[in-house]
Amino acid sequence: MLVGVLSDTHDRVPLIAEALALFAGRGVGAVVHAGDICSPFAAKALRAVADRCPLHVIFGNNEGETAGLMTILPQLRRGPLRLELDGRKVLVHHFDEWCESADVDWAGVVVTGHTHEVVNEVRDDRLFLNPGECCGWVNGRCTVALLNTAGPDAEIVDLTP
Repeated sequence: MLVGVLSDTHDRVPLIAEALALFAGRGVGAVVHAGDICSPFAAKALRAVADRCPLHVIFGNNEGETAGLMTILPQLRRGPLRLELDGRKVLVHHFDEWCESADVDWAGVVVTGHTHEVVNEVRDDRLFLNPGECCGWVNGRCTVALLNTAGPDAEIVDLTP
């Protein structure tokens, strides 16, 4: 299964739309957002994907109006979030330093965000994936990831700001 992964969108709605269009074009079976959507208006843009495939989303550390976000995205959870996607155990948490060792040991893939830096590496027989920042506010690079659960492996894709 191909899974669209994004994080740290920080209200940048045009980039959310571009990411979702990329995911639709690549035929993803699910979308994971690893936190920092920020505002309800950005959550509305993200919610559009839920009509096409499952959307798994967690809070980051910059979510503003949590009640409004929960109204728009009732599936929004505090991390860690344990998922099984196409038989692959995927742990989602906003910041890798918040991950408990038992959660990491459970997972074959660990998805995080927060640092705005791309991480796509195998350590101790598990894939650690941070898609970087979708928003591009911090380092100027707008990125998302396509996770292939069969590998597992991931492709980092640059978006156009």
